[in-house]
Amino acid sequence: MFYFCYMRDMIIEAYKQSNLFGNNLGMILKSADKDGAHYQMVITKEHMATPLNAHGGVIASMMDGTLGVAALAHALERNHVVSTIEFKVNFIAPVFKGDTLDSKGAVIHSGNRIMVCEGSVYNQHGEIVAKGTGTFNSYPVEKARLF
Repeated sequence: MFYFCYMRDMIIEAYKQSNLFGNNLGMILKSADKDGAHYQMVITKEHMATPLNAHGGVIASMMDGTLGVAALAHALERNHVVSTIEFKVNFIAPVFKGDTLDSKGAVIHSGNRIMVCEGSVYNQHGEIVAKGTGTFNSYPVEKARLF
């Protein structure tokens, strides 16, 4: 069990370090385990599409990361990693400069290879600003050539 937890934590940490895109956006991975994932970020001037609103791609990227890490953390329980098959996001409310966003995602279905996740992005007032779903392919970590 110790070895498994060590490997899982090592892979999650390697992902955090190598996810330069998410790091450049300011996404902070708060937690990732078999129960789901949680990211947080503050919207800055670099995220703006207009003088008033953040670009939808920023919120979509946050959702993609959240769903992907939720799937990854769940798959690691079986010594698997994941790749995205498809991803969808619904924008529900605008996001503004200075907003603090929290995204949470979890696996809602896990078969032998296919996993489905869903998640939400919330602003600092607890209002949902986006919902998303994603489908992931789960495969043995050895095939990923991570090490």
